[in-house]
Amino acid sequence: MPTLKPQIPVPHEHEEQKAVFDWAKANLPLRPELALLHAIPNGGHRRKAVAAKLKAEGVKSGVPDIDLPVARGGYHGLKIEMKRTRGGVTSPEQKWWIEQLTAQGYSASVCHGAESAIKTIEWYLNLKPQEVI
Repeated sequence: MPTLKPQIPVPHEHEEQKAVFDWAKANLPLRPELALLHAIPNGGHRRKAVAAKLKAEGVKSGVPDIDLPVARGGYHGLKIEMKRTRGGVTSPEQKWWIEQLTAQGYSASVCHGAESAIKTIEWYLNLKPQEVI
């Protein structure tokens, strides 16, 4: 009889993203730019009336979850689409947004888990700051 391995639960995207913002809050004294890090609340299940209202207000499917509007290394800012470490799938709309934002001069990527997102943010903030014109 085969031995079954115990399944290790995979944190949900919400938990991963919360961990990123907990890390950002803890590192704010070292990285003041993290005060600008914010979430784009596009996802989640909503009632039809609420979804219609948000769509009318300009909410668009596929927009990345996290935004850091800080210019670094020739980029206008950093955009991150969060996914679970396992099982997270990037939708066609999300892929389109990543492509379009990259073409417009943003650093945009999909990060699987908080650790990946934190490493991406650290990499980005270590790029040379841009001069403001």
